[in-house]
Amino acid sequence: MDTADILTQPMPIRRGSGRVAALLALVALADFLIFGHAPGINLFLFAVAVCIGILFSARKPPSPSTAALLVGFLVLASAPLLEAPSLTGLAFCVGGLMSVALVSADLMPRRLAALPPVFLRFAFVIPLRLVESINKYLATPGRRLSLVSVRRGIGLWIMPVVLAAVFVSLFAAANPLLEIALRSIDFGVLLQFLDPWRIGFWLMTAIVVWAMLRPRLKRRAARSQAGRTFMIVPARNAPLGHASLLRSLALFNAVFAVQTLLDLVYLWGGADLPDHMSHAEYAHRGAYPLIATALLAAGFVLVAMRRGGPGDYSPLIRGLVHAWIAQNVLLCLSSMLRLGLYVEAYSLTELRVAAGLWMGLVAIGLVLILLRILLNLSNQWLIAANLASLVTVLYISAFIDFPAFIARFNVIHSQEINQEGLPLDFAYLSSLGPSVIPALDLYLSMLPDHLVDKRNEALSIRYDLVRDFEQHPRGWRSWTFRTARLETHLLAPATIARSNENDNNRHDKPTQD
Repeated sequence: MDTADILTQPMPIRRGSGRVAALLALVALADFLIFGHAPGINLFLFAVAVCIGILFSARKPPSPSTAALLVGFLVLASAPLLEAPSLTGLAFCVGGLMSVALVSADLMPRRLAALPPVFLRFAFVIPLRLVESINKYLATPGRRLSLVSVRRGIGLWIMPVVLAAVFVSLFAAANPLLEIALRSIDFGVLLQFLDPWRIGFWLMTAIVVWAMLRPRLKRRAARSQAGRTFMIVPARNAPLGHASLLRSLALFNAVFAVQTLLDLVYLWGGADLPDHMSHAEYAHRGAYPLIATALLAAGFVLVAMRRGGPGDYSPLIRGLVHAWIAQNVLLCLSSMLRLGLYVEAYSLTELRVAAGLWMGLVAIGLVLILLRILLNLSNQWLIAANLASLVTVLYISAFIDFPAFIARFNVIHSQEINQEGLPLDFAYLSSLGPSVIPALDLYLSMLPDHLVDKRNEALSIRYDLVRDFEQHPRGWRSWTFRTARLETHLLAPATIARSNENDNNRHDKPTQD
């Protein structure tokens, strides 16, 4: 008999097994790069590895040019992690991986306005994706998990393991090198892999990675036929009707005009305020409440200019809405000027930086609302455009060392250096972390010699910050551009010489009471 007739056909290589192998490899890589190490370049490297795993395990492998483009996009999205690890950088990294996964599975929408719903539908299924795949696998006939199958599987391994142990012991008795190697095995190291925190890290990594390797979207909720057929339109005299909106917009424009006029006179024009009030106090009183006012106004505009509403048929209402939006934009700009005046008088903080960025985003949102009305665009476009502006601001902010920027600003505008403003707040400066060390060095180099107490306090804080920075992990996995820049600054000859000189002055000069 021909042997070709009795040999079975070779088992085909299944794509599912490739994804499982990629999952195990990526979990092992995450354990090597991330677990037990400070975040740094290790997060960036792991994100690139996951991107490559997604491309290799795709049902339809992309072309080399498309693959290179997707990897480049992921590198660009994860670049903030190279500057410094942060929640913002991690969010951009995960968003980049989600984009690569959607493109590889041909689930990426063609329109920009449809991106937010697709990302939300993808994010909702990430925690359950691995469990669904396991249940689907076990539900396949012939793979149902039972006590009998588990016992049978364990029984199949008993004899191979026992015989292998016997062979190893015999080889160890016959080969002293093998015996020494076996005795040198540290089983305590192997027990480290049974750490519950480590196992939990593996599970969390596997859940996220598997969702990227096997992307799915949450099913859309079924829309009722009645919801598509009927639309409630307020009557003319209803709270959101023509008459009510017309009166509301006229009254709102009048109220806002008073505030706008006061800002133009006192804030922009610099007119003298009453004796008991300074420009800094005037600025501080309105910096934050006016942003809440602009947000409330934006919500009202969206309701007033809804599709099919009175704004579509009344030129007067549209004109009042346009005027009101313009006043709200000016209100946001006034709030930013108020914040600037307050910062000049009372120094800069992280909260005030965030407030300034938020004011700018609100102003951009108001302009986008105006464009939506003028161009007759959809609310979906408005949401996508606002998200795009938010993503752009957050991405740029992820590369900025705000503690260093704040410290340098406060040093230059401090009373000791600029002869104006407030004295430098050392307590707040020290809370910003080691990034403020270059600003402290600038402060020490510009500080007048007679301010011995200030110099000693700055030197004490600098010493503590340098010590904290030196205790930061120095492994290659934790490397970032920010720490590398600070190391370069501390190791610069000019910095070392200035530090030695400051230490000598600190010990030579007596401390004034």
